[in-house]
Amino acid sequence: MTVAAVVPGEAREKIEALRARMGEAIIGQKPVIDRLLIGLLANGNLLVEGLPGLAKTRAIKAMAKNLACDFSRIQFTPDLLPSDVTGTEVYAQATGAFHFEAGPLFANIVLADEINRAPAKVQAALLEAMEERQVTVAGKTHRLPRLFMVMATQNPVEQEGTYPLPEAQMDRFLMHVLITYPPVEDEVEVIRLVRAEEIAAQGAAPAGRPVPVPQEAVFAARAEIARIAVAPAMERYMAELVHATRNPSAFGKHLGRWIELGASPRASLALDRCGRVHAWLKGRDYVDPVDVRAILPDVLRHRLGLSYEAQGEGIAPDAVTAEILRQVALP
Repeated sequence: MTVAAVVPGEAREKIEALRARMGEAIIGQKPVIDRLLIGLLANGNLLVEGLPGLAKTRAIKAMAKNLACDFSRIQFTPDLLPSDVTGTEVYAQATGAFHFEAGPLFANIVLADEINRAPAKVQAALLEAMEERQVTVAGKTHRLPRLFMVMATQNPVEQEGTYPLPEAQMDRFLMHVLITYPPVEDEVEVIRLVRAEEIAAQGAAPAGRPVPVPQEAVFAARAEIARIAVAPAMERYMAELVHATRNPSAFGKHLGRWIELGASPRASLALDRCGRVHAWLKGRDYVDPVDVRAILPDVLRHRLGLSYEAQGEGIAPDAVTAEILRQVALP
């Protein structure tokens, strides 16, 4: 796909335009929109979780619709095969040779809808793609597009007919984003929005659509984000937050009882990447403790192994994260 050039300084304007357009389609979920943008600009994969009907799929489609990109949706079901996701070698009778037929994974934004409704072997098929941006089929490696991210949705594991994701795959998601019920005022706006869309769909002529934000704006923004300053004290702070999950007893008796398995170094890397994006979106050229504290729950939510005691007491990962923030000193 060809992309338009972006002059210096224009990237922020275009990313803000993308955020505004997503906000028009998703009412009352501003934190979710911000997290989707952070995932896009940090070049990471996102796991979006919420009960059915909370606009998980709509939010991801709203981003893809307003971005100049190839979008692919994979509906995960119990009978899905790994080759249905990655692609497979196909024999061509005309040439007498095999050729690779790419699967729906070969797109810029891949919506893995209800990823926890497929068995582990299909979920594992995404591991190489999510980590290395490539797929290996029949001994041959195929590179994925430069702009590539998996945005997976899942219903909570308490819902019937789901399969918990393997820990190795969970760790490959940059953030785990939760979508909750909207307040009454926002739900009224949702009703009006959907009603207006239904009326517009019945019109004789389709409404004009804004020009999608070019991919080059994302790459230009990433280049600016790479230059965001991170002080040594901030680097230490991020590392200590993650270290607290591995040595919880040293940070209070509650954490010692609640955490059984700490976060991997991917958590520290995610804090650094997401913290810089958060700072850039706020218009700063340096990372502040506010940036790290804002995104810590999303980075640790899926990386903490809670003890049976914590689960029995109904302690949620966000409560553990809040306690970590209280116990680890600010820089």
